[in-house]
Amino acid sequence: MKTAMVEHDESIAGRARGGVAGWWGRSSRFLSEVRNEIARVTWPSRREVYATTIVVILTSIFFGVYLYGVDVAFSAIVGWIFRTFSAA
Repeated sequence: MKTAMVEHDESIAGRARGGVAGWWGRSSRFLSEVRNEIARVTWPSRREVYATTIVVILTSIFFGVYLYGVDVAFSAIVGWIFRTFSAA
């Protein structure tokens, strides 16, 4: 907890005295860290991307058809209830 407070105080002090030069240095450091993180990422192969894309498309189609069926069934049930118990 104490180190977080010290780092926070130091970053506030750095902002106060840094101005544009401090902003430029922080931005440069941030971009450098982003580049280092991107280098550590394990990117999927073309085959893995293709396979997961197919899985997502098929799953979406399956659930779309399933939900369409549930919607048609509930619509039929509600229609039957209204026809059976209507006051007219």
